Amino acid sequence: MKIAVYPGSFDPITNGHLDILKRSLKIFDKVILLLAVNPKKKSRFSVEERLEMMRGAVKDYPNVEVDFFDGLTVKYAEEHGAKALIRGLRAVTDFEYEFQLSAGNAYVDPSIEMVFFMAGKEMSFISSSMVNELEESGVDVSDLVPPSVIEAYKKSK
Repeated sequence: MKIAVYPGSFDPITNGHLDILKRSLKIFDKVILLLAVNPKKKSRFSVEERLEMMRGAVKDYPNVEVDFFDGLTVKYAEEHGAKALIRGLRAVTDFEYEFQLSAGNAYVDPSIEMVFFMAGKEMSFISSSMVNELEESGVDVSDLVPPSVIEAYKKSK
């Protein structure tokens, strides 16, 4: 079984994330959608809220598991038999960050591959930060996020 881990802060999960997830399922038998804590980022939603949104967004995908890990993602992948980490790329700035991350992960475990998916052109502008800013400004973001995120926004008001 080909297992991959798709890590992110998912604050919140967006339709861009889901697009990459769906495309990765064409290659991998199982994908673990991993909420990974980035201490450098200030999160709008708690870990529990993000996990709830993620589970709601993938409830119709039997070969997707949602999990949380507070440590090195590459170590999590090792422990769960995953041979690949999935990452999405939107722009050149993403590439620079991901290139460094890939090198660091290869240093820790060279047997785990980084697999990159280019964001679809309709999704290339979507980021969790932008979605949060738009929503906070009163813009309807329902075309950018799954229904579980819209519910979380309503609860947070």
